[in-house]
Amino acid sequence: MTETSTPALRQIVLENGRTDSHYWRDIWSYRELFFVLAWRDIAVRYKQSALGAAWAVVRPVMAMIVFTFIFGRIANLPSVGDAPYPIMVYAGMLPWFLMSTILGDASQSLVGSANMISKIYYPRLITPAASSIVSLVDFVISFCVLLILMLIFWYPPSWHIVFLPIFVVYAVAVAFGPALYLASLNVRYRDFRFIVPFVVQLGLYVSPVGFSSDVVPDQWRLLYSLNPAVSVIDGFRWCILGGEAVIYWPGFMLGLGVTAGLMFLGLRAFRRTERSFADYI
Repeated sequence: MTETSTPALRQIVLENGRTDSHYWRDIWSYRELFFVLAWRDIAVRYKQSALGAAWAVVRPVMAMIVFTFIFGRIANLPSVGDAPYPIMVYAGMLPWFLMSTILGDASQSLVGSANMISKIYYPRLITPAASSIVSLVDFVISFCVLLILMLIFWYPPSWHIVFLPIFVVYAVAVAFGPALYLASLNVRYRDFRFIVPFVVQLGLYVSPVGFSSDVVPDQWRLLYSLNPAVSVIDGFRWCILGGEAVIYWPGFMLGLGVTAGLMFLGLRAFRRTERSFADYI
């Protein structure tokens, strides 16, 4: 008779505080779940929709037309250097829609994954992070439209465009910190889902999306830069329009500081309330 080997018994060790001490290691261990959730969110976004991925084109293009008419034609505000006004506006639309989509999707992601959160353990930070990937897919599609616009207006991009990925990461960081804070609040207080669209709508008009930040008086530039979206939009225009666009460096550094503070507060609020998500959701 041949002896059959029995599989080794696996022990589960329950240790107080083990989840907290291994949290960031667990995020790496659950990286496959991150990709699965990201792919699920991408599929759900475009599944059974009339226009599909075209929504990533329609929204910024329609907003560009409206803002060009209001600020460029009626208000007669100047563009950046000799850049065509529609391209200047669209260069601001790209980061704005990236940030606003991340803020909206990530803040609602925990409620949308209630069944999974209430049944299994995994680092909950994966859920809002995976939902943000959809925004990057929309961004790539919208960026291709920008290249077509630059070809139509015969306005080639500057060599500064090689720095654009840095500002894409910056835009994600600006939105992700507040999104984590709102996501943790939305689990317990569901009426916070009504606040996000209001914040996005308000931010669209207080940010230099439809106009250049150069129109802001010098004495107010630093205060205006407390909105970190200002430095993100200025950075995108610097990358796309080149030397015609100038970064206001004091405001840029202030925006970085505000972004770091919002990221810290968002992560802290998320981690402090993470254990209670399954109870309230």
